[in-house]
Amino acid sequence: MPKRERPDLPLQDSDAPSCDSPLVHLDTVRQVQPDVLPIPEAQRMAEFFGVLADPTRLRLLSALANRELCVCDLAAGLKMGESAVSHQLRVLRSMRLVKYRKAGRNVYYSLADSHVINLYREVAEHLRETNT
Repeated sequence: MPKRERPDLPLQDSDAPSCDSPLVHLDTVRQVQPDVLPIPEAQRMAEFFGVLADPTRLRLLSALANRELCVCDLAAGLKMGESAVSHQLRVLRSMRLVKYRKAGRNVYYSLADSHVINLYREVAEHLRETNT
């Protein structure tokens, strides 16, 4: 597949290949239909990926990929204010992507579970592979 001149821009209709003939293969359609996500599940997944579509949230996840960190360290590491970091962490927490624990006056965040860690690492690896 040839490389696109501007891969950062969305595909235009003229860029997307399509069938030359409008023939529908009913057997194939019937086989694939059970695998198509139901609309409510697709909506939940879209909301989940929407949360991940924010660069700041992805930077927070990258900082938490290998260790738990307190809010003040996250803010310093990302060169952001603590309130802005806390806001983004609340969004991530609402989708159960991060968890927290309190220790005295500090709040420490970490990735919620191995699914989140694996998802982050898989996407990072995929992007590294497609950039080579």
